[in-house]
Amino acid sequence: MGTVFSFDVRGGEPAAVRAALGEAVAGLHRADEVFSTFRADSQISRLARGELTVGQCAPEVAEVLELAAEAERAGEGWFSTAYGGRLDPTGIVKGWAVERAARRLAAAGARGVSVNGGGDVQLLGTPGARRPWRVGVSDPLRPGGLAAVLSAAGTAELAVATSGSTERGAHVVDPRTGRPAVTDLVAVTVVAPRLTWADCWATAAFARGSQDGLRWLESLAGVEALLITAGDEVRCTDGLASWLG
Repeated sequence: MGTVFSFDVRGGEPAAVRAALGEAVAGLHRADEVFSTFRADSQISRLARGELTVGQCAPEVAEVLELAAEAERAGEGWFSTAYGGRLDPTGIVKGWAVERAARRLAAAGARGVSVNGGGDVQLLGTPGARRPWRVGVSDPLRPGGLAAVLSAAGTAELAVATSGSTERGAHVVDPRTGRPAVTDLVAVTVVAPRLTWADCWATAAFARGSQDGLRWLESLAGVEALLITAGDEVRCTDGLASWLG
């Protein structure tokens, strides 16, 4: 998927966890093979060209497209897998794949799981007794610095996803125009239970801009966020403070 993945797995029966880790890594490679828009032979590329139907693709394709349709509805059209006549579900695939990998490890008996895909993290369980997972949020305007530290204390699952222009440039597309989104934001970090949705909501909010993005994020149940503008203004949802630590 053009990025780095890392695993931090605590507890569980070693043989079972090692087997699940192998399955989780294989699943990430499989997701890349099926959904990569850079591979002419991927199922999503062949689907886009009309060479396959959804029914002829792997079951994961229908699952992801259904999730993407749900994200488009909840995102009021600001999240989309189709623009300019092109099918591209990669905006949801990474979060979905990382979350699926994490849950595979938890199901194998791991006490604590952290899977990081390019800076987007799914956390399950705990790393140790009375020790919550903690995630640093990079400061987009101060390389090497942190804008915040988030703690998963008090919850069994937490996801943190960031969308921005600092590392990858203007890669977030406005689905209404098919062009890079014109926004006053440099980064949006979303905190939610599931990375599938946190990743989508961060992308959609970034495209909307700071004012409309913050208003929309406040309307989502179980979602908190940190928004940083190009002018170094920090805006947060009302409940974000409960996750800082």
